[in-house]
Amino acid sequence: MKNKKAAAKKKTYGLARTSGSKRVEAPELDYRPKIPAGYRPKIGLIGCGGITQSHLRAYRRAGLDVVALCDVVGKQAEARAAEFYPKAAIHTDYRALLADSRIGVVDIATHPDIRVPMIEAAIESGKHVLSQKPFVLDLDEGERLVRLAEQRGVRLAVNQNGRWAPHFSYMRHAVARGLVGDLLGVHFALHWDHSWIAKTAFNEIRHAILYDFAIHWFDMTQCLMGDRQPGRVFASFARAKDQKPKPALLAQAQVEYGGAQASLVFDACTRFGAIDRTDVIGTRGSIYSTGPDLNHQKVTLHRAEGISRPRLRGKWFPDGFLGTMGELLCAIAEKREPSNSARNNLKSLSLCFAAIASAEQGAAVIPGSIRRLPGD
Repeated sequence: MKNKKAAAKKKTYGLARTSGSKRVEAPELDYRPKIPAGYRPKIGLIGCGGITQSHLRAYRRAGLDVVALCDVVGKQAEARAAEFYPKAAIHTDYRALLADSRIGVVDIATHPDIRVPMIEAAIESGKHVLSQKPFVLDLDEGERLVRLAEQRGVRLAVNQNGRWAPHFSYMRHAVARGLVGDLLGVHFALHWDHSWIAKTAFNEIRHAILYDFAIHWFDMTQCLMGDRQPGRVFASFARAKDQKPKPALLAQAQVEYGGAQASLVFDACTRFGAIDRTDVIGTRGSIYSTGPDLNHQKVTLHRAEGISRPRLRGKWFPDGFLGTMGELLCAIAEKREPSNSARNNLKSLSLCFAAIASAEQGAAVIPGSIRRLPGD
């Protein structure tokens, strides 16, 4: 009798197994970054800040040719060149770099508040562009750049490198293949210490978490949900006790979709036991990824057939950066729009802007109704 009651209770609380428990071979998915075989344009880099070490490391490993670097602080460009591309030309004015007829693709890695004129000038010079994220501060301005690129016949992509982090790339390919069916839920929970920003320029960004950092996760939400339109987003932010940086390190967002939901939780003042988890729930399966940080993740796929644990190769840094540039180069070679196009990325920014507005207002906001970064 006790066993029957226990079984009933287990069933009542939804603890009974809902998928096969046997181990099965993980599906082979084409999640690794790609570079087109017959297309190797000369690349120019504008902006040589800290993150560009990952850009250049990825490009060098792939055998890409960076022929010029530009930064208003000349020594910064010289240092990057010395480390990765010693023969590259050095500029302190981006217009001089754009005047180099050898260059076919420009990687613009400056902060967004000064980036738009550079993107516009690069497009006008007939060069394809990879823009750093977050793409723009104004959706209307972003749409204008998209139209300009189309008119000039060049490709404009955004460096949303998280899409090519091995775990995220495998997950989005699994969803696209239909392995988990129709999505019901996408949930991100990140618990880590982001206090390092206290001594950087990021310390002056009011929404350093929901904007500069979380754009990767808003972008992944948009990628996984595909053509589904978000209905409303509700978000909040708060300062953690004893935190050192100016921006609030606690933030969260809830997104409504028709018959589905998404949640994003950021505890950026976790000093002990960091963990990063992603849950994707579908009608035919679920896929989870868990690890201590962005670079070390283990993915598990649950379906009726059983449980799969793919052995993933690579890390977000630097593979994600090769993924964004590689996709742009493939799109140019194949004469198509890149999957990380600026047009596509505006959907992610729309969701991000709405979340920030919601956090400021304390009320739900419809994505697309906020055209400019709140507070900018």
